[in-house]
Amino acid sequence: MSPEYLVEIRDLNFQYDNRPILTGINMKIPRGKVVAVMGSSGCGKTTTLRLIGGQLRPSSGEVRVNGQVVHELDAAGLYGLRRRMGMLFQFGALFTDMSVYDNIAFQMREHTDLSEGLIRDLVLMKLHAVGLRGAHKLMPAELSGGMARRVALARAVALDPMLIMYDEPFAGLDPISLSIVGELIRRLNDVLGASSIVVTHDVQESLKIVDYVYFVSAGKIVAEGTAEEIKRSTVPYVHQFVWGEADGPVPFQYPSRPYGEQLMERAVRRG
Repeated sequence: MSPEYLVEIRDLNFQYDNRPILTGINMKIPRGKVVAVMGSSGCGKTTTLRLIGGQLRPSSGEVRVNGQVVHELDAAGLYGLRRRMGMLFQFGALFTDMSVYDNIAFQMREHTDLSEGLIRDLVLMKLHAVGLRGAHKLMPAELSGGMARRVALARAVALDPMLIMYDEPFAGLDPISLSIVGELIRRLNDVLGASSIVVTHDVQESLKIVDYVYFVSAGKIVAEGTAEEIKRSTVPYVHQFVWGEADGPVPFQYPSRPYGEQLMERAVRRG
């Protein structure tokens, strides 16, 4: 494995039973960079994150994180690797019966021997970084969607991870919150010197903050490049996706018989 890359995915195939999900996937996530994995729902984006985190095992091929083949690790090795990963789940997934403060402190109490005094300082530091130090006593039910996502982001970086994974971090956010979360992803990655993988179908916001993009369709990588290269892509699916066109390789009309033929059939029946 090249020391330049924190994550390397090589010739990866994954299937549920006999149903292929990912086919021939090759990705490289450089250290210190933000990389997006884009594509429509069901194309295999979140499955890729689960393979990197060791929740799933590939059918063939390999996933290396920091030089370690993830699916070859035993339980202790995988646990140790995951301690160096942060995860922002879709819609935040905060512990609903814990305060904002305790949501952030949870990982520190679980994985370190730090004193409560030092944990307090670190929790407030993480919340300050996302602009929510003053909300540390609130419960998740008292937060707006954008605030909850920022708390989830603070929790994801609680242990200063080397790798941060984001599963649809922009879903359901208003334009202001969406822009704030995007800027935080970029800024926290740079400050921590981490690598980030952003799984998303929010093209325009993602292209503002990422260094590189992989486009996935039907379980295969159909395009890759910088934000500007992706914007100029002539791959029909990528062009349709980036510019939000209603018709293209992904058709507007669900497959059906010719409309005229169906109308004529109804006219004949009436006659």
